[in-house]
Amino acid sequence: MTSEGELLEDTAEDLFESAPCGYLATRPDGTIVRVNRTFEEWTGMSREDLLGRRRFQELLSPGGRIYHETHIAPLLAMQGSAREIAVEIVRADGSRLPALVNAVVRRDADDRPRVVRITVFDATDRRRYEQELLKARRRDREIARQLQQSMLSGALPVAPGLDVDVAYRPAIEELDVGGDWYDAFWLDEGRTAGLVVGDVVGRGIEAAAAMGQLRSAVRALASTGLGPAALLDALDAFTRRHGVGAMTTVVYAELDLDGGELRFACAGHPPPLLVVPGEEPAFAWEGRSPPLDALVEPRPRREAHRRLPPGAAVVLYTDGLVERRSRSLQHGMERLLAQVTASRDAGAAALVAGVLEQLPEGETADDICVLAARLERRRRPR
Repeated sequence: MTSEGELLEDTAEDLFESAPCGYLATRPDGTIVRVNRTFEEWTGMSREDLLGRRRFQELLSPGGRIYHETHIAPLLAMQGSAREIAVEIVRADGSRLPALVNAVVRRDADDRPRVVRITVFDATDRRRYEQELLKARRRDREIARQLQQSMLSGALPVAPGLDVDVAYRPAIEELDVGGDWYDAFWLDEGRTAGLVVGDVVGRGIEAAAAMGQLRSAVRALASTGLGPAALLDALDAFTRRHGVGAMTTVVYAELDLDGGELRFACAGHPPPLLVVPGEEPAFAWEGRSPPLDALVEPRPRREAHRRLPPGAAVVLYTDGLVERRSRSLQHGMERLLAQVTASRDAGAAALVAGVLEQLPEGETADDICVLAARLERRRRPR
């Protein structure tokens, strides 16, 4: 008759052999001295192939062997254990088993390491989940980018006497969408164009959504005939009322093709850059006020007027073009002046391209929007 102790012993051995994870025991140098049936089945290797013949680290992928030498082995030597180490075990047929490994050093009475007990968990499902999650994130980002691009797209004003071009460059260091935007549209078909560049604080879907709302609000407010300062006042009220886009910076300008009058207002935004024939390009620092929803008690905003002759151009941009962690804002502004000066006589497209071409790839961690509008020398008569 089988005793209770014998039954328990058989049960413990069966649990070891059929456990849902692989069990190994190795000498301190990694030589395998014991494995369970689960590990045999996972790897397609028999005990005869493993015991006394192979070291555990030899079963790992090339990268895993390097990681074992540089990280796992030192951890075992210094603290006697290593937890949840992700490795790939190479099976007998050459395929790879994604695994998570726990290892513990057992010492003898003289505190000498005698055996390393290793537990191996099949991480195939986890790897598959991580890959699917990564694919999904790449899809949440691509959709977001497409959404942002759709909000930035639209026909630019086209008429004799006006040359407009725009460019948008997403941040290099960030993968999420941002809140920079540009816009150009007719206020009076063929006569007066509205020009906008703005920058919503933050990144990601929330910033892009706020950007879309503000862009639409600017167009709607401009259609009512509000001038630059009054439009920014109304946009400020819109921001407070709907709780969207606080601290956004924006520059709004109206360019009259017949008279060459430029009216503009800046809410905390970098100043327009004016290119006038016979003069050095210069920033227009007038018409400034704080960002949207930045004041507890809002004050009327300011606007400015400039008369532009034929051949003159105005360049609007976001701060990503001039701000860097590695240098002062003044340096960035001076550099932009130099870039625009070098292509001052070019058309709007070449002017924008000249600005961006001078910007080294990977130098900025912020989005960049640039809009250039040039009054051509032959303008449409009244």
